[in-house]
Amino acid sequence: MADLALVHKLAPAEHGLATVAVARPDGTVHTSVVNAGPIDDPVSGRASVGFVAVGGSRKLELLRLRHNATITFRRGWEWVSVQGPVRLIGPDDPDPGFDAGGLPQLLREVFIAATGTHDDWDEYDRVMAAERRCAVFVEATRIAGRG
Repeated sequence: MADLALVHKLAPAEHGLATVAVARPDGTVHTSVVNAGPIDDPVSGRASVGFVAVGGSRKLELLRLRHNATITFRRGWEWVSVQGPVRLIGPDDPDPGFDAGGLPQLLREVFIAATGTHDDWDEYDRVMAAERRCAVFVEATRIAGRG
C-alpha cells in the first residue's frame, strides 16, 4: 500500500490546494490548481488522492484520454507528488463498480478529504449535480517528495 503520510501532512496545511498535471495529445502538460486530499478509491480500495472536477472541463477531457495524472502538494520547501492511473466517477463517467446513486455522498466525501466544509449540504448536492461534477481519484502508484 502506498504511503501517503506526506500528503496527509501537506494537504491540510494548504487547505487542500494542489496542482494536477496531465499530458495533452501534443505532449505538453496541462496543469491546474484543485482542492484535493487523500482518500481511498471507492471501487478498488487502493490509496489515492481525490478531487472534484467540473463537468465538461478540459481537465476531464484529458483525463479521459490519458487515464493518468500527477498531483502535487507543497508547503514551503516540503512537497509531494502522487502519480498514477485515474478513476473518474460522475454523471458523464459512470463506473460499473460504483452505484451511481451514491454519487452525491461520494462527492461530499471527496470534498471533505480535500479539507472542504459546507453549511448546506443540500445546496452543495444541487450545485454538484447542476455542474455535472465528477469525482477524480489518482491512484498512488508512484510517490516522490521532500518532507
